[in-house]
Amino acid sequence: MKKNERALQIWSVLAYAAYNRQLLNYTILSKATGIPRVALGKFLDVIAKYCQKHNIPPLSIIVVSSKTGKPGDGFPSKNEDLLKLINEVFEFDYLEYGCPSKELTDIQAT
Repeated sequence: MKKNERALQIWSVLAYAAYNRQLLNYTILSKATGIPRVALGKFLDVIAKYCQKHNIPPLSIIVVSSKTGKPGDGFPSKNEDLLKLINEVFEFDYLEYGCPSKELTDIQAT
C-alpha cells in the first residue's frame, strides 16, 4: 500500500468514529489500521490538509492523546475552541460525503 493510500484507510476509520461520535486515541487507531503509532501523524496531516482545502470540519481532530485527551499540534489549545471543532466533526456526515480517494492521495504528507 502506498503511503498516501494509508490516509484513505484512516479516513474510513475516522469517518465511522465521527458518525458514532467517538474520539479515538493514537493506540486504538494504530491497532485498527496496522499503522505504527509513531507514523500516524503524517497521515493525519494529509487528512487535515484535505479538510482545510475543502472547507469541511477537520476529521483528524478526533484522534487524541490517551494522556491529555487532546489532538496533536495544529489544533486550538483552548478547550472551548477544541470542543466546538470536535462537535462540528460529529455533526458533519463524512459517510454521506464519501471517501475522497484520488484527491486525498494527491496531498503530500509532511
